[in-house]
Amino acid sequence: MSFLLTDKRILLGVSGGIAAYKAADWTRRLRKEGAVVTVMMTRAAQNFVTPLTFAALSGNRVHTAMFAPEDAEAMPHINLGRNCDMILLAPATANTIARLAQGLADDLTSAVILAAQAKVLVCPAMNSAMYQHPATQANLARLKEFGYTVIDPACGELACGDQGPGRLADWEIVRQEIIAVLTPQDLRGQKVLVTAGPTWEPLDPVRLLTNRSSGKMGYALAAAARRRGAQVVLVSGPGSITPPAGVEVLPVVSAQEMHAAVSQRGPEMDVMIMAAAVSDYRPARYEARKIKKGTPDAALALAANPDILRELGERKKTARCFPLLVGFAAESNDHLEEGRRKLAAKNLDLIAINDISAEDAGFAVDNNRVTLLDRNGAVEELPLLTKEEVAHRILNTILRLI
Repeated sequence: MSFLLTDKRILLGVSGGIAAYKAADWTRRLRKEGAVVTVMMTRAAQNFVTPLTFAALSGNRVHTAMFAPEDAEAMPHINLGRNCDMILLAPATANTIARLAQGLADDLTSAVILAAQAKVLVCPAMNSAMYQHPATQANLARLKEFGYTVIDPACGELACGDQGPGRLADWEIVRQEIIAVLTPQDLRGQKVLVTAGPTWEPLDPVRLLTNRSSGKMGYALAAAARRRGAQVVLVSGPGSITPPAGVEVLPVVSAQEMHAAVSQRGPEMDVMIMAAAVSDYRPARYEARKIKKGTPDAALALAANPDILRELGERKKTARCFPLLVGFAAESNDHLEEGRRKLAAKNLDLIAINDISAEDAGFAVDNNRVTLLDRNGAVEELPLLTKEEVAHRILNTILRLI
């Protein structure tokens, strides 16, 4: 489990829609990631989920009234917004959105948001016709002008039976936005290229040479860099991972295609992170028709693929200006020795050495255990972390080198 949200103070505003039940689950998920969650509810929201439910899930008192006698001296309509890192409004109904767009403060939720200096994340959820009505669209545009982040609702079947936009956005999308809102934008203005995934080297229309890489580490790096404000290009080999929002994706299949994409886009970058597991070899000959089963000892001739990282390192030696260059090495033994050799041989600024011998880290899992070696001789051995957390630790080191 990632703890990127540890001790982050999130004020969750729940308004009166059927999607309020999803907000209860979001409260549980946020707490599981270490966030401190305080909930405020509109009067209409309490018709769908009780304050007791949110109190049990958040571990904190739920606020429902602007002028509650027990809160008179605390001024919750002012101090709730002061004492949080961000406000998450989910679900945001058409009525609540309209109140916010007009600057009304006639209930606790709208008053808190009007008085708050914290970042506000709005998650609309309502009937499709209500969402698409020009009034609602104009109100959402107004909220964006105020600097609020609005996450578009999902499309699908709604509680009323209609089909279309209006479903509360999926949690993972919202989670990424929450992390982005709470993450320092220390990579703003930087252009970052990340390679990810395996490459496929076709032998015939059916068979190919590849490796076990899932692309999870590269995708985590691309997502983390984007959250921290970078402009990100992701050169991705084949895989089934959903691309991170806001990232330009260049899909490739073979090592030669990846080489071409990196050569084309690399020179305009500030940082290049080569996390892909590029196939070292490809079949020397491609057969247009499926190869029929032959002798049991049939041999396969191989041709070497371009070593993209080594080539970039060679170009870096003579270039007046070249991106900071980061490589990866998957090793099962002699990690430090092999890492130092590759760091020097490929002229890298930083190398991340994957320990692929452990069952709980490496390929196709969510965790990684890496050692970071930089051009100045610094060594940092990271414990077992989620790949998301590893990505941020690598980016921290890159910022130091920059």
